[in-house]
Amino acid sequence: MECHDHEDSPKSARTPSPPSTATSTCCKCGGPTTFAPPPPFSEISPPPTYRPIRAPAINLPPNNPSQQAIILAPVPQSQNVPLVSPPYHFQVPNKRIQSPNDIRRFQESDSGKNFLGFIVALSESIRSRKLSDPCHVSPTISSIVSTLETLIRWIDEIPPLQQASRYGNLSYRAWHDRLTESSESLMLNFLPDDLNSATIEIVPYFTDSFGNSSRIDYGTGHETNFAAWLYCITRLGLIMEEDYHAVVARVFVKYLELMRKLQLVYCLEPAGSHGVWGLDDYHFLPFIFGSSQLIDHKYMKPKSIHNQDILDNFSNEYLYLACIAFVKKVKKGLFAEHSPLLDDISGVPTWNKVNSGLLKMYKVEVLEKVPIMQHFLFGTLIKWG
Repeated sequence: MECHDHEDSPKSARTPSPPSTATSTCCKCGGPTTFAPPPPFSEISPPPTYRPIRAPAINLPPNNPSQQAIILAPVPQSQNVPLVSPPYHFQVPNKRIQSPNDIRRFQESDSGKNFLGFIVALSESIRSRKLSDPCHVSPTISSIVSTLETLIRWIDEIPPLQQASRYGNLSYRAWHDRLTESSESLMLNFLPDDLNSATIEIVPYFTDSFGNSSRIDYGTGHETNFAAWLYCITRLGLIMEEDYHAVVARVFVKYLELMRKLQLVYCLEPAGSHGVWGLDDYHFLPFIFGSSQLIDHKYMKPKSIHNQDILDNFSNEYLYLACIAFVKKVKKGLFAEHSPLLDDISGVPTWNKVNSGLLKMYKVEVLEKVPIMQHFLFGTLIKWG
């Protein structure tokens, strides 16, 4: 006789009978099965509520109020950056944020709205474009890229020390000291004579864009300072709107190359990492710019990040894919376990939704967080209040 698994007959399962004597018959042989048939659904015991296999996109840790804030927040819109005009009164920028009330004050101010609008404008400038696509490269953009290449060379000139600790190679402090000593002359490479006095205000943003030399760490706050430095240069009129494409495709790409090398060579510790709930231990903006690049792409969808061939062949053209490839390189184990948020976002149907969700998330998770923004600087180019 052929062996088979006993399966409940649908007919017998629909026939109600007393629980004590309930039996079920196999639909193949008619013999009794081990378990009684399940009771039929009734108004008293309705079918279980449907639950999707995948949780909603942009999923944050359970009971996190930020999740609701992200969902309810409007999508940030791009803004034109207002230029400063003489007479100039540049000053050393200071820290002002100490509490949630200070955060609200900054977010409601013209400076706060315009800075975020600048980030959105950069994102829109790279929309549906590859990194290799031709773009307008001004002398200022060329000079900034050359400056970042100089900082990359310094890493080769200052090798890491042999030490036992996993994070924080002490040679990074020597690299950062050279950065601090040379920062003013690096700024003067592209500042016109009438704006030389701006170094007093823009240098602090620049030197705080590459990590903290005391803690030997790096995080989204330092990345935001680099964006603020670019914003200040834009306010000075040295970066125009037609340069935005190159700011992302040339300047920010070179900045990311520099930071990845600093992170790997000097083992920078993630500053205030969200752990597995973060996008990346270090960065946020390349995910925003990278998702914008992929909007309306004919073949690649958010779920394409799970295709290794796509990562191998296209990460040099798309920032989002490059970030995913880097995460997979430095983290071991299942992607869904070490990067559940990125895995969750891969279930979003379109890149447009990914991009708008990340912009809202950047505002809530970075620009509205006191531990990050308490180090942000305010002067005449980014005004307080």
